[in-house]
Amino acid sequence: MVKLSAMNLRGFIFGVATTVAGLMAAGATLPPDPQPGDARSVSRTIRTAPVVLELFTAQGCAGCSEADRMVEAVADTPGVIVLTYGVDYWDYLGWPDTFARPEFAARQHAYRQALRLRSVSTPQVVIDGYRQVSGARSPELQIAIDEESSRREFPPEIEFRAAGDRVGIGSGRPPEGGAEVVAVTYTPGLQSVQIDRGDNRGKTVRQLNVVRDVTRLGTWTGRSTLFALPPRLDDGDEVVVLLQARADHRILTAAQR
Repeated sequence: MVKLSAMNLRGFIFGVATTVAGLMAAGATLPPDPQPGDARSVSRTIRTAPVVLELFTAQGCAGCSEADRMVEAVADTPGVIVLTYGVDYWDYLGWPDTFARPEFAARQHAYRQALRLRSVSTPQVVIDGYRQVSGARSPELQIAIDEESSRREFPPEIEFRAAGDRVGIGSGRPPEGGAEVVAVTYTPGLQSVQIDRGDNRGKTVRQLNVVRDVTRLGTWTGRSTLFALPPRLDDGDEVVVLLQARADHRILTAAQR
């Protein structure tokens, strides 16, 4: 152990005091001791975007019921949004799908091009707009959900106005080519349909969060922007707003009203 004489000790203390005074005069400050509950003493909360599952299905498709049940099983997972689109290209089998609209099949074809698939098929689950699970592969879907749930950190905020007629998209870094703001109107919960003709004749098809309409609200270029929402089709309908890259259709973030 090294011992300091009284003179050396006074000189050491004087030197430390002089250094501290110089730092403070230059604008530096000494950090206070962390206190209990201080935000710096706890880990930072990371805001992530929800995982969006878009199921393309048909009431006349014999192999679609299992996929309907599969997305229903994961719908209660925190941070997961499920949307079910009815497509009309199976109507020729004898049962016109009661939920299908041509623009839903067009949306699936747009994903086919972005995903570079040879053709469209049902059932198909598109995850966050840029990856897909064909058929009813439950383990593969769960793996995709787990991977996507931690992929996007600090996405732009989506905030619905109190009146419910407008939505704001916060600022952020846009993808190359910009992004589109899309409102998807859907009927929340389960709906059951009795099938009288076609491959599913005599069966009851049950589908979750059936999409009623898809509306493009406008373009997002990275600046905070306010958009008008489409009017409700029915009192019970809700809306999901998607912020989606124009080039590859990747969903940057989403929010439910």
